[in-house]
Amino acid sequence: MSDVGHQLQELVLKSNDISEMKSFLDALSDEERPAAVRCLGPRAQRRLWRLADGFARVTLDDMVPPGHAPFAPVRHYGRNSLLAFTIFEKRFYRFQDRDDALGGANFQSIAKFTGPGYYTARNDVERGEVLIDYTQVPTEHPEGWPPIVPNERGVSRFIYGNMIDTLRRVSEHVTIGHAARHGKEIPAWFLLCREAEL
Repeated sequence: MSDVGHQLQELVLKSNDISEMKSFLDALSDEERPAAVRCLGPRAQRRLWRLADGFARVTLDDMVPPGHAPFAPVRHYGRNSLLAFTIFEKRFYRFQDRDDALGGANFQSIAKFTGPGYYTARNDVERGEVLIDYTQVPTEHPEGWPPIVPNERGVSRFIYGNMIDTLRRVSEHVTIGHAARHGKEIPAWFLLCREAEL
């Protein structure tokens, strides 16, 4: 574990003030930040999810900054709370003709077995959160990406089927997510760190 990763983990596990974590993450370099985020394991992720409840609003503009060209992906470096295959990326993109949603997919080492896990993201305006909806796959994707397939067939149904993730803001670049299947929360969390602005 890196020094900044260790410092972040200690902060998450010992402090009740999420604004301290925000300040710490915002002060890191663009290289340090995703590395630190990817050091946080399940216990820290669960705690951070609770601390982030109601802390600050997050919207689609935080996932893909305004003015970003349609179908130009923005990478979010992630770590989940699973026992294996914990490192992954979510890549979000804007559509050509709508601004009420984003498209996206998962990129990880086992994607050829699990499928790309396409999703549509939308704002939860009332809660100030972002919902990642695997039950609503997009109809278009960036050039060079894998074909879009439903998440309710094949191996994908065990990973992404009937799943909606919720994102909460932690800092300028970092969000914490929690998964729900069939509307019921499951013990699965993940952290995302948006790449530095181009």
